[in-house]
Amino acid sequence: MNCRHCSSSLSRPFLDLGFQPPSNAYLPAEALNEPEMTYPLRLQVCEDCWLVQTEDYTAASDVFTADYAYFSSISKGWLDHAKAYSDQMIARFKLGADSNVIEVASNDGYLLRNFVEMGIPCLGIEPTDSTADAAEAIGVKTLRRFFGADLARELVLEGCAADLVAGNNVFAHVPDVNDFAAGLAAILKPEGVITLEFPHLMRLVEFGQFDTVYHEHFSYLSLLTVTRILDKAGLRIFDIEELVTHGGSLRVFACRKDAAHVRMSHVDDIIAEERRRGMESSAFYDGFQQRAEAIKNELLSFLLKVKSEGRSIVAYGAAAKGNTILNFAGVKPDLLPVVYDAAKAKQGKFLPGSHIPILSPDALRTMRPDYVLILPWNIADEVIRQNDDLRQAGTRFVTAVPELKIV
Repeated sequence: MNCRHCSSSLSRPFLDLGFQPPSNAYLPAEALNEPEMTYPLRLQVCEDCWLVQTEDYTAASDVFTADYAYFSSISKGWLDHAKAYSDQMIARFKLGADSNVIEVASNDGYLLRNFVEMGIPCLGIEPTDSTADAAEAIGVKTLRRFFGADLARELVLEGCAADLVAGNNVFAHVPDVNDFAAGLAAILKPEGVITLEFPHLMRLVEFGQFDTVYHEHFSYLSLLTVTRILDKAGLRIFDIEELVTHGGSLRVFACRKDAAHVRMSHVDDIIAEERRRGMESSAFYDGFQQRAEAIKNELLSFLLKVKSEGRSIVAYGAAAKGNTILNFAGVKPDLLPVVYDAAKAKQGKFLPGSHIPILSPDALRTMRPDYVLILPWNIADEVIRQNDDLRQAGTRFVTAVPELKIV
C-alpha cells in the first residue's frame, strides 16, 4: 500500500486491532444468525509525510450506507458546540443573506439549522439517506453526494461557490484526502474560508485513544500533515483553535494562498509543539500497540471481576468508539448484557460484532445497575448529569480510556 497523500510506500505499522465489522453497521434481530462481514482494522504511518492511515480494505460506500445510524443531534453538548461555532462564524466573517455556507458531511442538519434560522443561504452535502432525510425535515437543503473535486466544480458552475465551508469531523473520513482538499479549494470564493475540525493525532497518542480508530476514519491527522495536504491543493492555514471535543481536536481556518487573511501566530506555536514532541520521527509512533492492549486488558479484567462478584453492569452509548474497544477485547453479552442509547435509529438493534442489544435509556431507570460503562467517554460528564438520579441511588459510572476510571 502507498500513502494516501504523498504515495510513498508504507512499511511502519502503528496499530492492529484485528478483524472488526464497520463500527456503525448495527444489526437488526433477523441478521444475528447470518454471516457478518469483518475487515482488518490496521493503521500504518507514512515516514515521509507522517500521515497515519488505515490499510485499504473498505470503501467509503461500504461504511456510509443509506441506513447510516449516527445522528449528530442526539448529543446536546454537540448541538451547543455547533451553535457556538455558527454564531462565531457569522460574527467574525460577517455572513448574511448574500452569503453562501456549505457544510460537507452535514449529517442531520445539526449545524446548518443555525444558519437557516438566521436567513443565511446554505447547502448540506451528505451521502447517507437516513441523516439527509432528517436534515431536510428541518429545512436544511441537502445534496446527497460524496464530496470531491468533481462535485465542487459542478457546484461552482451552478453559481454555488462558498463564503464558508464547514467540515466537522469529515477530513479523517475521506479515503482520497488530496481529491477532497482539491474540492475545498475549488468550491471557495476568492476570500472564502474553510474550517475543518478533526481529532488531533497528538492527543490520540498522548491519551491512548485507540478506540477512536475505526473503518470510517481513513486518516489520523497532525497539523503538520494537514498543512502539507492543504498546501498541495493551493490552500493555506491562517488560524487555528484547540478544542476539547472528541478528546482533543483542532479547528483549522484555511483560505486560498492569495487571500488576504492574516496568519495568526498560534498556528506556528502548535506546529512547533508537534515537532518538539517528535511527530516527524518514528519514535513518536512506537509502542502505541502495547498501550492499546493494556487499556483493553484493564477493561476486560474489570468486567470479569464484576461478573465474578455477582454485580450488575450495563453500557451507555452505542458509539463507534465503544464498538472498537468491545470487539478488540472480545466482549459479548455474557459480560455486558445491554447498552442504552438515545438514538432511536439504534434502539432495538444490536452492536456489530459483539451482538449486545441496544435499548432506550428509559429502561435504565428501572434496572438501577451497580455500574454503567460509558462507551463514548468524550461525553461522560453529559451522560452522568443526565443520569444523576442513578448516581445518587448508588450506581457508579465507568470509563475505560485512557485508563479505567470509576466515579
